[in-house]
Amino acid sequence: MSGEEPMAENKPFCIPKWVALAAWAKVHDNRGAAGVDDVSIQAFEKKLKNNLYRIWNRMSSGTYFPPPVRRVMIPKPDGRERPLGIPTVGDRVAQMVVKMYLEPLVEPLFHKDSYGYRPRKSALDAVGVCRKRCWRYDWVVDLDIRGFFDNIDHSLMMHAVRKHTDCPWVLLYIERWLKAPAETEDGTLITRDRGTPQGGVISPLLANIFLHHVFDTWISREYPDCPFERYADDVVIHCSSREQALAVKASVEARLRRCKLEAHPDKTRIVYCRDGNRTEDHNDIKFDFLSYSFQPREAKNRWGELFTSFLPAISGKAIKAVTAEIRKWRIHRMSRQELNDLARKFNPIIRGWVYYYGRYYPTALWRPFAGLNRRLVRWAQGKYKRFRTRQRQATDWLRRMARQNRALFAHWQIGIAP
Repeated sequence: MSGEEPMAENKPFCIPKWVALAAWAKVHDNRGAAGVDDVSIQAFEKKLKNNLYRIWNRMSSGTYFPPPVRRVMIPKPDGRERPLGIPTVGDRVAQMVVKMYLEPLVEPLFHKDSYGYRPRKSALDAVGVCRKRCWRYDWVVDLDIRGFFDNIDHSLMMHAVRKHTDCPWVLLYIERWLKAPAETEDGTLITRDRGTPQGGVISPLLANIFLHHVFDTWISREYPDCPFERYADDVVIHCSSREQALAVKASVEARLRRCKLEAHPDKTRIVYCRDGNRTEDHNDIKFDFLSYSFQPREAKNRWGELFTSFLPAISGKAIKAVTAEIRKWRIHRMSRQELNDLARKFNPIIRGWVYYYGRYYPTALWRPFAGLNRRLVRWAQGKYKRFRTRQRQATDWLRRMARQNRALFAHWQIGIAP
């Protein structure tokens, strides 16, 4: 791939060659699994020049047709599964080419309270804003869109995209990606007449474009005094009264129906942000948002006095997931490893948990990390004969290690030591 101008070759679509190379760099950095062709990032890179030229040539000539998406089922916390679509590496490059063209057009137009899959915005930003607004607004509509990614209407999706571009090749390939079939593990092809697969490079951007028109601009116009936070299809709407929350909930449900979507009838709820000053009776006083549970919690004011506030902390589902992951490590069976080896192996994961779940109300992390400390004690008992039947002494030894090198494990640094 050189930097020569594409017009040197007679192509109906003007796509510079350097864009394919830049798209590859982004796909390479994002890593990811192989698609239906079993070609990995490393294998694609071995024939990089030919592979990129083939993608650019076909996209520029209008003859690029995306291969099927590899469909894998991912377990959900409730025991069910959700489908994840994994495009081939080459198709991820092609999708990135379109994303690099389209994203700069739409990103400046997106609502400031849309946080998902956007540059310089994060889930923690959304949690922080939601936290402050729960102090100012008494009521919340906790909105769950049933099967959002699987049920986006293709004609409405293309209508939304056309509001932002009339570029022929961008529209052509987005339509082809929407219609590309999924291939199951046994090789069965599943045709798709709606939805965009989670896992694709272009899917998050398309989802944001769709909900920008279906939800963000609509609710800002219809209910300008009801702020919201949206991360992809996870939405929290703040209201001043129960009556306003009921009206907003009904209007949003009707709006989604008109756009061929559905608010989940069991998961979409009105929640009362109860605290020490809010004492109304209401069944729901808790909601989950981005793996944080918002609910009444004990807090201290600036004078050290206890009071009840409405605060986020790691959710119960997230605690179960973290605990299950720690259990899978089977640290107590790694008696051949040194403590430093365990830290090098597991601390990057622990640090990620501390960074995300420890931002707000970090004391709630005590439960999963206390379990990790217990497993480290069991490791010490297996490692050193002098502790084999002396759990108390093994605990004391691990405490000394934590005092001497608190930075060894990330959860020790936030005070959750043995």
